[in-house]
Amino acid sequence: MKRHTISLFVTLAAFWLLNSGHYSALILLLAAASIILVLIISHQMDVVDHESQPLYLTRNIFGYYLWLIKEIIQANIKVVKHIWLGKESISPTLKKIKINQKTDMGKVIYANSITLTPGTVTIDLVDDEIIVHALLSMDIESLQAGEMDRRVCLLEH
Repeated sequence: MKRHTISLFVTLAAFWLLNSGHYSALILLLAAASIILVLIISHQMDVVDHESQPLYLTRNIFGYYLWLIKEIIQANIKVVKHIWLGKESISPTLKKIKINQKTDMGKVIYANSITLTPGTVTIDLVDDEIIVHALLSMDIESLQAGEMDRRVCLLEH
């Protein structure tokens, strides 16, 4: 619990400093008081835990972001190509796919990653399955191959 409180304090302080632009002693003192008040309220509400401050994600998240950005760029190019080729080149598909994430956070990251990738959208997430709509059937096959699933699972460990 102490690690999560420290993480929340650092996150709030960094967010405040980045958005404020004012660094006089009075303003910094008021910022510290505000952050401490938020921490007290958060503890009273019992919301500071591993879900609100997922520290385990910070180890691998930047590598995942780089990989996801590459995938988004490639998917954008593929979608534009198929738009130029016309409607004969698309094969809209709706499919239920089994996922391997164990935590709710991992499931949400996976579902959102699919939706962020152009040409695919997550329709529903129930237990260990998601329903995905894809512009191209090859995108469903790519998801079933499991590379994105595997990378999100690595985030959870």
